[in-house]
Amino acid sequence: MTQLTVENLTVTYGANTTRELVACENIDLTIKEGEFVTIIGPSGCGKSTLLHTMGGLIAPTKGRIRFDGADVTKPNPRDAAFVFQDYSLFPWKSVEENAGMGLRFAGASKAESIREAKAQLEFVGLKDFGGRYPRELSGGMQQRVAIARALALQPKMLLMDEPFGALDEQTRRNLGTELSRILGEAGQAVVMITHSLDEAIFWADRIVVMSARPGRIAEEITVSAPRPREMEFMTTPEFQDIRVHLFEQLEIHQREAAERASAATVV
Repeated sequence: MTQLTVENLTVTYGANTTRELVACENIDLTIKEGEFVTIIGPSGCGKSTLLHTMGGLIAPTKGRIRFDGADVTKPNPRDAAFVFQDYSLFPWKSVEENAGMGLRFAGASKAESIREAKAQLEFVGLKDFGGRYPRELSGGMQQRVAIARALALQPKMLLMDEPFGALDEQTRRNLGTELSRILGEAGQAVVMITHSLDEAIFWADRIVVMSARPGRIAEEITVSAPRPREMEFMTTPEFQDIRVHLFEQLEIHQREAAERASAATVV
């Protein structure tokens, strides 16, 4: 069943001014319940703009976003909760308190927030770390806290913007394998932006490739291997074939971006 629909979306910054910039243009996209979709594309192609518009942080210039049939006009973390690259944890609060902060901001009582925080910390493998502080955790563990905070809201969808960009490659891979299982068990639909081809393929049911700015959907690729996946999937012909294809497509789109930037400079 379709959960989120992007219809003819265009987002323009500084519209009708000399600084007008079309970030993404004429985008149509659907996300189904429980589906994991990754979005890749050259830098500056509007990936984050698209994601933020899906979650109501940015208003469309043209077109609309619909969630469960209703127009998205503002953020609603009960529908779609964000997980960002910056963990945004409060250093003076415990891990347990941080995991419950989303609920607190949403108006839940302290007791409810702590109860749900405990449950989600156990779910992401941090049951014994609730009394610690962010500085005592590794980067991967801090990101788990951020994911627990989002899951505590019991959203219908997670919107993840480069959530592992600050981590080293080995940590990303180890964490990715485990979180792929965790998010699969949680059952929410997930839309994740990444610059890593390996992540884009490993996590996704479907990969959305965006063109150079103004970002448009250039291609959608289905990954047929069932989730959750083990690291061995990365050695399979399906994985390698998709990776080669994505690399070639990104090279084309990055070259287009460079040519447009050069032409703009000349003008």
